[in-house]
Amino acid sequence: MAEIFLDYKCTVEFYVSHYLVHEGKARVGKKRLQTLRIDTMDRGASRWKGASIIVFNTAHWWSHYKTKSGVNYYQEGQQVHPRLDVSTAFQKALMTWGSWLDKYINSQKTQVFFRSSAPSHFRGGQWNAGGHCREASQPLNGTFRTTYSEKNIILEEVLRQMKIPVTILNITSLSDYRVDGHPSVYGRSPGKSSSSRGQDCSHWCLPGVPDTWNELLYFYLQS
Repeated sequence: MAEIFLDYKCTVEFYVSHYLVHEGKARVGKKRLQTLRIDTMDRGASRWKGASIIVFNTAHWWSHYKTKSGVNYYQEGQQVHPRLDVSTAFQKALMTWGSWLDKYINSQKTQVFFRSSAPSHFRGGQWNAGGHCREASQPLNGTFRTTYSEKNIILEEVLRQMKIPVTILNITSLSDYRVDGHPSVYGRSPGKSSSSRGQDCSHWCLPGVPDTWNELLYFYLQS
């Protein structure tokens, strides 16, 4: 997806890459299964070369459920790991991403950002186990204390090993206060009751919290 602004000689492009690394298939025994190549970049990565500004993000898809509990899912070379912890796989994938940046991105021409993980606000269970946020109608008050995400810690560890500078857009804590900013029951499909499908407590309403993320990015670009 691309938007071209002729008056400003500017193109803004959006690429969907849930994991930043390559989603493919491999043979495990007699079956051909979907795998995630944590040692190989996404096939669309070549399109990112030469950009003036790149903003990366990956987090929510790295979950116990969406990665099939790490069973016969993560692949390195020809090896499909029988089982691999999601945090370890996430770190390996970010190392692949970091190595690609160091090799192909010129920091003199390209400014690189990585947006930290956005919080979800499920109560009473996870997204696929009865979780909801229907009572959330106001932001949390000033006494709330956030917990730093494990994914953010892993990201910082990887960045310290890289040569190219990457600016972290740390939106985790500020977004943690906005438990009221999700579609919740209002994101359901027409004709379906809130009890017939899970509530959306991980995506955000627009206008809303993501506008603040853009303000943060704009601040860095102006600095």
